[in-house]
Amino acid sequence: MLKPLHDNVILEKEKVENKTASGIILSDKPKEQPSVAKVIAVGEGEVVDGKVIPMHVSVGDKVIFKRYGGTEVTIDDQDYLIVSQKDILAIVE
Repeated sequence: MLKPLHDNVILEKEKVENKTASGIILSDKPKEQPSVAKVIAVGEGEVVDGKVIPMHVSVGDKVIFKRYGGTEVTIDDQDYLIVSQKDILAIVE
């Protein structure tokens, strides 16, 4: 498993359905895929002036993140995205 450092967060992107409700198959790469993911792991937080700033997201949160941010990695055939907490725009409730 991945353990993020500092203010980094490990995300698992949600699978995008490539089929409409009426059964039409869409292309593999839709132009506007939603940037929604599940938080898998969080770092301890950023250190500023010797103090750790707590994280605002928790494991299990569903979040919206910047579309072109982060680093993609594949571990055991599972795709993950490592992003900085500042690249997370919202928590979906």
